[in-house]
Amino acid sequence: MRVVVAEDLYLLREGLVRLLEAHGFQIAAAVDSAPGLLQALLQERPDVAIVDVRLPPTFTDDGLRAALEARRAVPGLPVLVLSQYVEQLYARELLADDAGGVGYLLKDRVFNDDQFVDAIQTVAGGGTVMDPEVVTKLLGRRARQEPLARLSAREREVLGLMAEGRSNSAIAQRLFVSEKAVSKHSTSIFAKLDLAASDDDNRRVLAVLAYLNG
Repeated sequence: MRVVVAEDLYLLREGLVRLLEAHGFQIAAAVDSAPGLLQALLQERPDVAIVDVRLPPTFTDDGLRAALEARRAVPGLPVLVLSQYVEQLYARELLADDAGGVGYLLKDRVFNDDQFVDAIQTVAGGGTVMDPEVVTKLLGRRARQEPLARLSAREREVLGLMAEGRSNSAIAQRLFVSEKAVSKHSTSIFAKLDLAASDDDNRRVLAVLAYLNG
C-alpha cells in the first residue's frame, strides 16, 4: 500500500515513515508543507495520505485545504487527517464528502500501532474513521441549532457513536441497551434530521456528516 505522509516536524515525520515501513507500507512521499503535499498527491496518486492540518506556509489549515483540493482533482482519494487540533470548517467539508475514504484522528489519542494501522487500512479501503473527540466537537458546534436540537440526550449519544462508524450492536454494548432500542433511536434520529435511514454503517456515517456540513 502506497502512502504519502505530510508532517512539518522532522522527528515526527521520520517516526511515521519508519513506523509505516515496519508495517509493510510503501512511502510514496514524505513532505513538510501544503504545496509539497498537493504536488505529491496529484503526482503519486497514493492509496492513502496521512495529513497534518497545520502545515507551512501559514501553519493554520493548509494541510487540510491541500487535501481537499487534491480530492476535488482526484475524487475519493483516501485521506487520514492526523492532528493535534479539530479544524471544524474544513473537517466538516472533508468528512461530509460522500466519496468516502476519510478519517480524522488526534495525535495524542493514538495509543498503539494496531489502532493506527487499522485506521489507515480502513480509510484506504474507502471507510470512515473518526476520533470520538472529533465527533463531539463537530456535534457540539451544532448543538443549539435546528434540527439537531430536536434530538433527545440519548439520541445525541447514539448519533455521536453512529458518526464514529459503530454498528448498532456496538452502540448497544456501549450504552448498555438492546439493539432494538438502538434501532428505534436511529429511526427517530433520521426522521428528525430528514435523512433517509440505511442499514449500511458507512452510509449512515456519511449521511450524518453531510448533515453536519450543511
